[in-house]
Amino acid sequence: MIKKLIEKLLGGKGEYRDFITEINRLESELEKLGEQELKDKSNDLKKTVRENEQKLNEFGLICLAFGLVREAAKRTLNQRHFDVQLIGGLVLHQGKIAEMMTGEGKTLAATLPAYLNALSGRGVHIITVNDYLARRDAVWMGQIYKALGLSIGCLTHEAAFLYDSDYVSKNQEAPEIENKLDKERDALGSFKIAQEFLRPISRKEAYLADIIYGANHEF
Repeated sequence: MIKKLIEKLLGGKGEYRDFITEINRLESELEKLGEQELKDKSNDLKKTVRENEQKLNEFGLICLAFGLVREAAKRTLNQRHFDVQLIGGLVLHQGKIAEMMTGEGKTLAATLPAYLNALSGRGVHIITVNDYLARRDAVWMGQIYKALGLSIGCLTHEAAFLYDSDYVSKNQEAPEIENKLDKERDALGSFKIAQEFLRPISRKEAYLADIIYGANHEF
């Protein structure tokens, strides 16, 4: 099914084929950048978009933004966006619906248009079906956004949070949490899905984050 979709979308010289070709071409260039250089490129994009929001739809800017997200995901989560996920991100950015089956990487695909549109400073809301997924994805995908210089909020029924990779060290139960994280790293590789990285804040502060995860009934 996926193979047929890719062949259909990439078979000709359409817009998706051109985007995917350029994003893939950029990959080798972005791999050579250091962590700060990657963040600097992200900050340059942010400045460009905030000076002229129309640039959000420019071919070159979209390709670079998607390329940065893919590279950040590889470094933080050891996950690389496949071409079909890049297509899903492009479809969402265009205001269309992208349907993906369980296991095809919806959560990772959503980081692409989320990052791109967060560059404007207007804020991006990613809606999940429950509080657990909101917390999980804020921490899991938050690592990508953090590497690119963006802030990540989370809304739940009981509280609001900001993803903070240093917060665990300030927690009174840090030793126990560290042991828990070690077990999670063993099971999940480079993933760091632990709610202890969520620092409690006010709901108003959460809404000021560049990207905010939350259940549908919390917004």
